[in-house]
Order: sequence, then structure tokens, then C-alpha cells
Amino acid sequence: MLANYGYIGLFLLVAIFFAVTTLLLPYSLRFLGIIPKKSNPIKSSTFECGMETIGKTWVQFNFRYYFYALMFIALDVMVVFVYPWAVGIRQLGYFGLIAILVFVFIIVIGYLYAWRKKVLEWK
Repeated sequence: MLANYGYIGLFLLVAIFFAVTTLLLPYSLRFLGIIPKKSNPIKSSTFECGMETIGKTWVQFNFRYYFYALMFIALDVMVVFVYPWAVGIRQLGYFGLIAILVFVFIIVIGYLYAWRKKVLEWK
């Protein structure tokens, strides 16, 4: 298999090995006794910065924080894809221009959708 596919086969073997070991690691550590089977009450208690909390410990954040974070991630992903395109713009030609215009169009549609749903308004 490695002779026919070279680095792709090696990469797939490493990826499968990593996935299997990541999934089986907690079970093997529990079987060896490294991880305790029952958690103690001190570990389950709520604390913040090494100090015990006073009062209500469950604070609900406004859901708009998450929408702003999603918009930031969308624009961040756009920058990650646009920068390599800008570096190699001469080699890509018209196909690269059309591809990036479609990508920016999809991002703008998502931004307009969020704006229309009034997600970006802070109340």
C-alpha cells in the first residue's frame, strides 16, 4: 500500500492511529488505575481562580455574544482563505478571481442574513 500511494498512505495510517489512540486513551488509563473510577467531592466542587465562589455560580451570558463570535470567526476564516489567494493571484488567473468572488459572495450573504435577523444590534 505504501509503495503505491506513498505519503498519502502513510498519512492515513498515522491519522487512523492517532484517532484510535485518542479514543482509547481514557479507557486504557482507567484500566491501568491512573485515572480514578469515582470522582471525589472536592474535584466536583465549583471554584474560581483557586478560591471558593460566593453566591450564585451559574451565570448566563447574553446569546448575542455567541453571534458576534460566529461573525468574527466567519470573517477570520475569510482572511485565512483570501491571503493565500492574494499572494498567488498572478498564477491563478481568472479562475482564481471567480473562485474568490464566489467565496466572498457567500460570506456577504451570511453577513446580510445576520444583519436582517438583527443579530448584530446590541440591546
